[in-house]
Amino acid sequence: MAHDFLPINGTDHIEFYVGNAKQAAMFYQFAFGFELIAYAGPETGVRDRASYVLKQGKITLVLTSSLYPDSEISEHVKKHGDGVKVLALWVDDARKSFEETVSRGAEIAQIPQVLNDEFGEVVTASIKTYGETIHTFVERKNYKGPFMPGYKPRQSTFKVQPIGLKYVDHCVGNVELGKMNHWVDFYSKVMGFSLLVTFDDKDISTEYSALMSKVVSNGNGYIKFPINEPAQGKKKSQIEEYLDFYRGPGVQHIAVATDDIIFTVSEMRKRGVEFLYVPETYYDDVPQRVGTISENLDDLKKLNILVDRDEEGYLLQIFTKPVQDRPTVFFEIIERNGAKSFGKGNFKALFESIEREQALRGNL
Repeated sequence: MAHDFLPINGTDHIEFYVGNAKQAAMFYQFAFGFELIAYAGPETGVRDRASYVLKQGKITLVLTSSLYPDSEISEHVKKHGDGVKVLALWVDDARKSFEETVSRGAEIAQIPQVLNDEFGEVVTASIKTYGETIHTFVERKNYKGPFMPGYKPRQSTFKVQPIGLKYVDHCVGNVELGKMNHWVDFYSKVMGFSLLVTFDDKDISTEYSALMSKVVSNGNGYIKFPINEPAQGKKKSQIEEYLDFYRGPGVQHIAVATDDIIFTVSEMRKRGVEFLYVPETYYDDVPQRVGTISENLDDLKKLNILVDRDEEGYLLQIFTKPVQDRPTVFFEIIERNGAKSFGKGNFKALFESIEREQALRGNL
């Protein structure tokens, strides 16, 4: 086993730059069941932005809006719409993580800094990845506060009903044609990740479009980043549509894990979350393709949840429609029953459902 020079404990948080953080925070509290736990803004001494910190299980989302029209945050939102700026990684030693990655060729986004308040200290440092996305290393072993210095505890103003989301399973990035291997190499050389699995255009294609994907993972498997690029097809692929509307590479979707996908998705549907639709004929061959599962197939069919199996077990998954008006970032809800894979058996059905949405938008 090679020495892991970048030990990672998990995803620390994911920060979105958004047009209206107050309203986005309401959406994630009500529709996704996240609790508001902390806030930074003018009332806490931060003059240029407002940030709402939301938590459910081990998942922390930070939603940030600028208070000024000419800031980096405003420029990001103008160019990309609401999108992920920071994929933060929880580490024991932020300085060492920064030095190890920069010495291997990472571009610096922010040198190590120490943040203090009455709850202790947090050390952060950031490097650049695809597009304008950054990885921030967060060291919080000497900190007891709700999130980090600069943020004050804040509670939801209504009773939030969690929906059983546990942790971030994986985060997917879309990059330009010809750039997938560049970024796979980056994660391998700069961050010590290994290549977990490769999907080519034979695995992921429909009559109209195709894409290529490679999945990289860190040493302990807590962090998995699939990287997608478009492949040649008759019409515009979903990756190209994303790149057109996001105006470049970025995070395509965040997969969040649940132990009870039927409960989670039922709740989300009740609260108005929209999901991609897969025709009922998809379920005709599920028993032959997947074999015995604990769930009732009729329940899955009613909620439009997909099933796939690998050598280790099976998984259940479903994808939301984009969570903002641009056809860019969306969420995946996933329940793993032993399976370590990513639902290869569902790719074709999913892609066809995305293409139906693209056609409605006039973007296929």
